[in-house]
Amino acid sequence: MVRRKLLRAGLDSSALDCQYRHVPEYTLTDLAKLADVTPRTIRFYIAQGLLPSPEQQGPRTTYTDEHLERLRAIKEFQAGHLPLAEIRARLRGESIQDVATVIQPSQPARASESAVDYIRGVLAAPPSPATPAPAVRSVSPAAQPEPDRSQWDRVEITPDIEIHLRRPMTRTDNKRVLRLIEYARQLFREE
Repeated sequence: MVRRKLLRAGLDSSALDCQYRHVPEYTLTDLAKLADVTPRTIRFYIAQGLLPSPEQQGPRTTYTDEHLERLRAIKEFQAGHLPLAEIRARLRGESIQDVATVIQPSQPARASESAVDYIRGVLAAPPSPATPAPAVRSVSPAAQPEPDRSQWDRVEITPDIEIHLRRPMTRTDNKRVLRLIEYARQLFREE
């Protein structure tokens, strides 16, 4: 019916085909299955700026081939052990056609290499002359300290300033830190 109205309006069949050309669209679940990631990962990548937001939001949100290609590129970069910030920088501003060329084919695929193998390879490589080799202390296995269990707490002084504390701490240090926090808050309230 819509097609008839458009034909009456003077549009020919090639214009109609262009207008109604089928662009593959995927639901979040379908995209996740095709890219072999979870829907939560896709949402995270969108929030981090690695994937563009879908044009339509809500229960009928659909994703395109661009999302699928970018997800495949992200996975390829992750196989090369690149951090997300570097991946974001490499994909920024790239079109769907360029995403495939962003991944350098000269790089060997490392998908089968584990992270431990990668770290061993990095540690086995000779240090560059610009950075001195870190000093290594030899500690006998019996003398190695027990790893301490701790957590970091974040205390907001102002919306732009915060203090990070590793807990547990001694009672004396805890009292000093509480005084420091109160003093810092008071200092920033004065200005």
